Amino acid sequence: MNRRTKVELFEQIRREYAYGVGTIQGVANKLGVHRRMVRAALADAIPRERKITLRPRPKLEAAVAFIEAILEGDRTAPRKQRHTAHRIWCRIRAEMPEVDAAESSIRRYVRERKIQLRLVGQETFIPQSYAWGGEAQVDWYEAYADICGERELAYVFCMRSMASGGAFHCAFPHASQQAFLEAHERAFAYFSGVFKTLRYDNLKSAVKKILRGHQREETTRFIAFRSHWGFESEFCTPAEGHEKGGVEGEGGYFRRNHMVPVPQVGSWEELNALLREASKNDEQRVISGRTQTVGEGMNLEREHLRAPLEEGFDLAAVHFPHVNASGCVKVLTNFYSVPLPVGIEVQAKVHSAYVEIWHQGQCVARHERCFDRQQKVLNLEHYLEALTKKPGAFAGCTPLEQWRAQGRWPASFDRFWEALKQRRGQQPGTRAMIEVLLLGRQYGYPPLQEALEKALDMSCFDAQAVRLLLTAARAGKRQPCEAVEIGALRAYDRPQPTTRNYDQLLENYAVSGVVQ
Repeated sequence: MNRRTKVELFEQIRREYAYGVGTIQGVANKLGVHRRMVRAALADAIPRERKITLRPRPKLEAAVAFIEAILEGDRTAPRKQRHTAHRIWCRIRAEMPEVDAAESSIRRYVRERKIQLRLVGQETFIPQSYAWGGEAQVDWYEAYADICGERELAYVFCMRSMASGGAFHCAFPHASQQAFLEAHERAFAYFSGVFKTLRYDNLKSAVKKILRGHQREETTRFIAFRSHWGFESEFCTPAEGHEKGGVEGEGGYFRRNHMVPVPQVGSWEELNALLREASKNDEQRVISGRTQTVGEGMNLEREHLRAPLEEGFDLAAVHFPHVNASGCVKVLTNFYSVPLPVGIEVQAKVHSAYVEIWHQGQCVARHERCFDRQQKVLNLEHYLEALTKKPGAFAGCTPLEQWRAQGRWPASFDRFWEALKQRRGQQPGTRAMIEVLLLGRQYGYPPLQEALEKALDMSCFDAQAVRLLLTAARAGKRQPCEAVEIGALRAYDRPQPTTRNYDQLLENYAVSGVVQ
């Protein structure tokens, strides 16, 4: 019996007692109710709340202690890495197989306990509606990936359309401003257009200083980038992530569904290809409360997006350092080697993953970008000319140690170098090894390694011999010539010459004579 029906019954009981039968027993007999209900109705016109009897939960009780321990541990865990009810249920199935509790029971209990422990927010949020192509939200989130067998922290950029629900994800080793801008251009290409408004939190790549209200002092490069692509930007209130809740939820959903277990890839490019494929697969899902798939919404939205420009924005940050006495240029907080004389001013272009050094319109050096501080990123090839004059510095130089750490210095190089030193001496043998390394610029270092290994097999230790092997390997085997029918040219055949006619000159001299 619902509450409204019970209130109407109480009214009928009170009326019958006052103007009808007039006795409790009579009202109970006439209306077919118990005398206790008649007394309750006469005491108060509003029915009391029914006392809920707690039923025993034999299946759930076995897992209550386990659940309580998890929730207590979540009090000190990072907010974004706390257990969901589904995750707790999965752990119970894996770690406590004897417990046969339904997931709905676990969800109900966890929800009640989280409210009591204040592990969930109590704030009310207002649902929003969005026009096609009107707004997209942008954010970074962190995830781990096994790249070349090593676990790396990846900073994943996410841009989510609020109208269609489509999202683009790509990962970088560091959330630098160059990566931030480059990811925008990749997202524009993925959506095939530019949104009218992009909403951000107050990340340093775009905001230099937070002013009063919604005013922000933005970075110069972000202003130029926004002007180039023609979109508007809005920034959330600090510490109010719900103002861009769409992209916040998207990051968590994508990480749970496409990066669990931890992806195992061979490079950052392979990881981004995996993320792009996962984004494409998400276009087939239907978001709760909608009738069309994400992909269908994206197709409709493309008609309302601003067409992307053919020419992209110059993403590289440009610096103009000078070459120091160590043959390096300082770019931001690190040093990168260059094959140029000391004191020359160069142009350094800083990209999201690499640094290029330009001089007189040519790229003279390209290094993988280092995100630590006060580190030296050196290439042995840039020091070979200087080492020919200082061969004694070769064995202990830092560029050589970095090549060894990177796997660019195979064991065959050491064997060949040692053989040269034994045959020619310490310094002459080192100079000969440097001369051999200089061949790598012209022929490449993998072919040079093959040539050195062939020379070691033949016990040949000479730079010119290595050059000959490289030249022969590049030229390849000559193709045999085809036989040609000479035909009428046989008429010009001549007999082979003979020296028999010269023997008559010997008849005028004695056999034992000596020709003066």
